[in-house]
Amino acid sequence: MDTVVPTSLTHDPWPELARAVQTANDSGDMEAALRECVHTTLRITGDNKAADRPGALKAGETQFFVGGVFLAAPDKASHLLVAEWGFPPEQHRLNFPLDTGHPGWIWKNQHPLILENTDEHTEFKQILKTARMGSAMYAPILWNGNFIGQIITAAQARNTYALPDRERIAAAAAIAASLYMAMDGAAWLKNTWQEVVRKQ
Repeated sequence: MDTVVPTSLTHDPWPELARAVQTANDSGDMEAALRECVHTTLRITGDNKAADRPGALKAGETQFFVGGVFLAAPDKASHLLVAEWGFPPEQHRLNFPLDTGHPGWIWKNQHPLILENTDEHTEFKQILKTARMGSAMYAPILWNGNFIGQIITAAQARNTYALPDRERIAAAAAIAASLYMAMDGAAWLKNTWQEVVRKQ
């Protein structure tokens, strides 16, 4: 499945999850495998009617989605954006301090988090360059209690995500951890991080 249509498979997510895992297993490419997890999370979570509710969008806003993986970089101080979808090209390989905003909360607490309406969270930090998102989710990618990174998704419309979506993104993050370990993600990350540092 090539086209990512967010919220398109929320009623029956499990066939899509099974398809994505097998596709990721067969990819032979670590970032492509993580990208499958991101794309699948976008497809199987969220309310496709959220933008129609009064107050979901402010003047000038339109519904759109982003997703990606923030990996804990080898410098032990940064998050690195990989396998992204919907982020502007200039934010490819975005990196920022580990303790920034809600990604920082995930790093510290290692639990999934959902912000149904980011307006209700004054500490919410805008990471997407082009807009402040109205609803967001985060789930840690963990292996043997070690923090590898996190899957994130966000939508412009407030209350796009609800509690059941948190469990679905958590499942995708657990799958991402296995894929990362099976494909020697640490070696891939080391090489990718070196390229990022050289370009800075």
